[in-house]
Amino acid sequence: MNEDIRIHSWPCSYYLDTGKQWISGRLSLTPTGIKFTADKTGELLVDSHLSGISEIKKESSHLIFSSLTILEKGTKHWFSSLHPNRNVVFNILEHFWREQLLSSQGAGAEGAAPQGSKGKELTGMLEGSQKRLEDTAKVLHFQGEQFDNILKGLHKIEGDMDVADRLLTELESPSWWPFSSKLWKTPLESKPKEAAPLPAAKNQEGILTRIPVLITHRTDSNVKPGKLTLFASGLEISDCNSQLIHRFESRDVDDIRVHSPYEVSVRQRFIGKPDNSYRLLSARMPHVIPMLEVQFSRKMQFLEDALGFVGAGKSPQGELGTSVWQAATGLLGGVLEPGSPSGSREGLDKEQLQQHHKVSQEEAKELRQILQKLKGLALETEAELERQDESLDSISSSVDRSTLSIDKQNRRMKRLT
Repeated sequence: MNEDIRIHSWPCSYYLDTGKQWISGRLSLTPTGIKFTADKTGELLVDSHLSGISEIKKESSHLIFSSLTILEKGTKHWFSSLHPNRNVVFNILEHFWREQLLSSQGAGAEGAAPQGSKGKELTGMLEGSQKRLEDTAKVLHFQGEQFDNILKGLHKIEGDMDVADRLLTELESPSWWPFSSKLWKTPLESKPKEAAPLPAAKNQEGILTRIPVLITHRTDSNVKPGKLTLFASGLEISDCNSQLIHRFESRDVDDIRVHSPYEVSVRQRFIGKPDNSYRLLSARMPHVIPMLEVQFSRKMQFLEDALGFVGAGKSPQGELGTSVWQAATGLLGGVLEPGSPSGSREGLDKEQLQQHHKVSQEEAKELRQILQKLKGLALETEAELERQDESLDSISSSVDRSTLSIDKQNRRMKRLT
């Protein structure tokens, strides 16, 4: 389960109030809570849910220096000797705690919802999948616009090649040829008119998504809060005051490593000097990784921890992709047609069947509507991918034609000189 996956862990000391002593161990952050485990005994001394925490502060006194306190339901937990330093741990814990409170499915909504409402659970899961598919479609849409702009540019290049071909023909023709003046004047008069609309394309670039992140530059241990903005043409990293730190164009990115569903690193390699790399941590990163996969598919590297997480569990928002679709479809079959094979599948025990009957007709209707939207989005995405395949074929053919034309004109220029 995702609750057992550690996003980060730090060696530190915890003040055990009952024994009036400091216990060395590890403070761990999971997608849903904070835990502290003692080194010697392996005992779990702190297990706090993020939604139950009311305050995270940096404190110190004449007895406790450079400490971090977590207030949970009237109980204050003290942590000290934090590595690499207190500020790093505080920034990461506070980020995930605030994102948990700001999420639409926070502690209040969870507590108010009736226990065992399978329909609402599935609705939330499908809505998450729908959001991811919408984000993916958005990326593909902007990517398609880029391909269209590339094609326009290549068509203009082909036109310029035709003009150059005519000019070379003029240069190769005898001095007594009577039509030289028209051939020279026509292309020169038309060039300024064609070059005018080029700057407008860059101004129309839209923002695909923007999320708060914690930024680590290269091997620096300090963590700074900031923002990640994803465009169709690249990505930008800025500080919490929206001041640009660095912009990566798509061609500048050499690889994106996914360390976990919440942490990625973006790198640009250089020869003879250090690589330019940033490590980005965010509670909202599971929403952005599918968009990065679409835009940088050949440059994405999923490390072992990230692959294990994807196979073992789900994100806090319950986004499961294809498995959600299959689970919801099977459940709907069991609710609406109890006699069908999907409703009487082997392996379902009595408790699971009782959970199926907890889905009301209204919830089933809502699930069907979401499934219809998902199906429509999937068809639109498939059509856009097919269109982009055709655009890539056209781009490849146009590049081949332009290359042949350039080679031919180079040979003609050599003959003239």
